[in-house]
Amino acid sequence: MTLRRRVAALTPEEVKRLLSDGPSMRVALLPAKISRRHLAETLAAMANAEGGVVLLGVTAKGVPQPDVDLAELRDLLMEASLLPDPPIILPSPQIVQIDGAAVLSVYVPEGLPHVYNVRGLYLTRAGHQNRPLTTTELRQLLLERSESGFESQPVEEATLEDLDMARVGRYFDQLGLPPDEDVVEALLSRGCITRRGADGLPLEQPTPTVAGILLFGRNPQRFLRSAEIICVRYAGGAMGDEFVRQDIGGVLAEQARQAEAFVIANMRRGMRIRGMAREETTEYPLPVVREAIVNAIAHRDYSIRGEGIRLLMFSDRLEVYSPGRLPGHVTVENIKDERYSRNEAIVAVLTDLGYIERLGYGIDRMIAAMEEAGLPPPEFEETAAGFRVTLRSAGEELVSMQAQKQRWPHAFLNERQEAALAFVRQHGRITNSDLQALAPDVHPETIRRDLADLVDKNLLIRIGSKRATYYILK
Repeated sequence: MTLRRRVAALTPEEVKRLLSDGPSMRVALLPAKISRRHLAETLAAMANAEGGVVLLGVTAKGVPQPDVDLAELRDLLMEASLLPDPPIILPSPQIVQIDGAAVLSVYVPEGLPHVYNVRGLYLTRAGHQNRPLTTTELRQLLLERSESGFESQPVEEATLEDLDMARVGRYFDQLGLPPDEDVVEALLSRGCITRRGADGLPLEQPTPTVAGILLFGRNPQRFLRSAEIICVRYAGGAMGDEFVRQDIGGVLAEQARQAEAFVIANMRRGMRIRGMAREETTEYPLPVVREAIVNAIAHRDYSIRGEGIRLLMFSDRLEVYSPGRLPGHVTVENIKDERYSRNEAIVAVLTDLGYIERLGYGIDRMIAAMEEAGLPPPEFEETAAGFRVTLRSAGEELVSMQAQKQRWPHAFLNERQEAALAFVRQHGRITNSDLQALAPDVHPETIRRDLADLVDKNLLIRIGSKRATYYILK
């Protein structure tokens, strides 16, 4: 059974197949009474290899053990994940019921950014066993994973009070962690706080890491000003003076939601003709937009200051630019198949929150969804200091949702609104004064409502404010 494209949660049937197939390079079967050291070594060996799944509470022959204390086993797993140097950040374990017995499943991601050791011992997987890395293997692995994780660095001047504990609590509730769970230890195991300074020396008090501030901070941009998304919608196919802009801050999960909402509010909708059929559609497939945004958030280089993620919408395309070139051994050519997580803590928490599947970052899904929508595949480009994803628009192929010949039929708009849209098509923009001149006998408040209604109907976009306000076609 392959694990390269499995979904985030293993089903009981999948666990049964793994138990039946037995241990392998990417599957470890371990009993409930395993020592913390042995479990830590298995986690480190998998992390140094290709990742995989550890099933706890089973015999060497793959038989689930009865009466396993799951709370005790989960505590053991947390302690074992903290034993390697550096600690291994794991997604939350999963309890799977098999024939009346409970098995604890934990996923070790592939492509982690560090080389892990347990008390100086560097291990890897060979078949179904752990073995020491040879000197040549260790040297090569250190070269491949040479990037130090900026997300794990302590944030200067930040304290635990700078974390939104209500948000942390909701996160742990979503994971189903026991109410008596030690919050500090849980945050420590997820790389959100640290007890060591940037120099590696112990700190007097646990301190939020970059990842912790970005995921749970009360005001992340107070410490990391560039950790934002700049969203801009231009009227044409190039940057110009007519645009709508929104700067999005806050925690990463909220940034993802707001950026997606910006695209939804500013992209075109209509009907596409396919053969003899007409189907309702949007300018871009929403799952592809979501993947592009979340990937940029999860994998950008947050050590780069002065530049945030840029989401730019044009009349013919959407671009998402992320600061930082592709990490590790990933290239534009192998991006569909290779995995390397620059921000393992951020990826782990976003995975727990449902934004990322635990295996695979969605590149293949993006390509498939664009093809299904009849659009060109996403374009991936590495720039001098970053990475850009471009989605080509379906806008030119979209037609009005109305069956009538007129673009804006009377049943949809009043006469003033039709006149306003015709004016915009001819002149490129319209102001309140322009529409007032077209309908001089109409009250100014009615004129304002007419234009506001066209914005609500996704036909116009409002630019500027107060007396400088004007409107352009969406």
